[in-house]
Amino acid sequence: MRGSAVVVRLTAPPVDDAANQALVKMLSKALGVPSGDISIVKGSHSRDKVVRIIGLDTVALKDRLQKAGAF
Repeated sequence: MRGSAVVVRLTAPPVDDAANQALVKMLSKALGVPSGDISIVKGSHSRDKVVRIIGLDTVALKDRLQKAGAF
């Protein structure tokens, strides 16, 4: 965590959308939601991104991130 942001490190290169796809796949697995319910709404071409996750409220999101070892 960095402030209110979750810091994620990926090995996929930022070429041909590979890093964005890897981020969505990783979040999908960690949060237990379908990858189709995750979208990058801001920052698709930058290091800092805003992600929308359908079907989780803030409490559920924090709980799943904690269980995934993000905190």
